Amino acid sequence: MATTLELAAHLEGVRTAMIAMVRYADRAGLAAPVPTTPDWTVRRLLAHQGMVHRWAASVVTGAVQDPERWEREGQGSTDPFEWLRDGAIEVVTAISAAPADLDAPVFLADAPAPRLFWARRQCHETTIHAVDALAASLGRYPVAADATWIGPEIALDGIDELLTGFLPRPVSRLRSDEGQRIAVRPDEGDTGWLVQLGAGPPVTTTFTGAGPDADVELTGSAVALYLTLWNRSDEASPADGPGWDEWRDSAQVTW
Repeated sequence: MATTLELAAHLEGVRTAMIAMVRYADRAGLAAPVPTTPDWTVRRLLAHQGMVHRWAASVVTGAVQDPERWEREGQGSTDPFEWLRDGAIEVVTAISAAPADLDAPVFLADAPAPRLFWARRQCHETTIHAVDALAASLGRYPVAADATWIGPEIALDGIDELLTGFLPRPVSRLRSDEGQRIAVRPDEGDTGWLVQLGAGPPVTTTFTGAGPDADVELTGSAVALYLTLWNRSDEASPADGPGWDEWRDSAQVTW
């Protein structure tokens, strides 16, 4: 599905994730390691997120892009929290001011129209990196109960973006010679996803109700599945086996 959430819901998702990111990053400290993004410190996490916000804003507005300079600025900033907030304001302002028929590039399969695409992408980009800040403050991978600001609607939308947007792209490395099937069945809502693995890019379809049989079943709350599928938790991970081994090795997002 392209998405069922409105633009305002995605922009609100950016706002609430930013509040969480600043809170947990400040609590952890700039030098703290980030368990969910190995080799990163909190300072680098903030620099990365601020760079992405500025980059996304430049894509929406058609401005010159300079991500390497932005990331250097973030890492060298005397106030990385203020620098982070400035980037968030910039991208939200750019998306809010963009016309409904915005002509801008998008890069996921089954993508919504560009204005909604960039709002959705920045919502989940910011939410997942706020979870990284949470992990830094906890000193471990979080679970759904820790991520109290993430509601099921955002989590379900983020699962859908990953499974129907990221995975089916030709650049996806997720393959299985045996033709495995992975079913994702959240506790909330009436929609599930079936990811079919083969020699080519994965094929994702949605289903309602009990749905089809699968080799691997992922069940749990929407937030637990969201964090697990985005490699920010192992709370909803099934036992190792065909299908999940391929996912763990080739599909989980770690950046």
